[in-house]
Amino acid sequence: MKTALYITAMAVTTYLIRMLPFTFFTKRIRSRFIKSFLYYIPYAVLSAMTIPAIFYSTGSVITAAAGTVVALILAFFGLPLIVVALSSSAAVFIAGLLI
Repeated sequence: MKTALYITAMAVTTYLIRMLPFTFFTKRIRSRFIKSFLYYIPYAVLSAMTIPAIFYSTGSVITAAAGTVVALILAFFGLPLIVVALSSSAAVFIAGLLI
């Protein structure tokens, strides 16, 4: 019974977060500043959630930094996600062996 209550509360919360902007903002947004601000919010939130998780995921900041640098370089060159993920994991493993 308790689990069903938790699931219902989370469903209502998620629904309200998605529904309220549609009810309050009925007019089309014309401001270029607000449009660009809203465009970059998902990237900022994703970065704010991902970056701390990267550096706390390993036992050492050095190994996490090595994996991050490898991932950023490979992603910059447009390699597929699986290549980036496996290469950065290998970089973390090798850096861990060297330390």
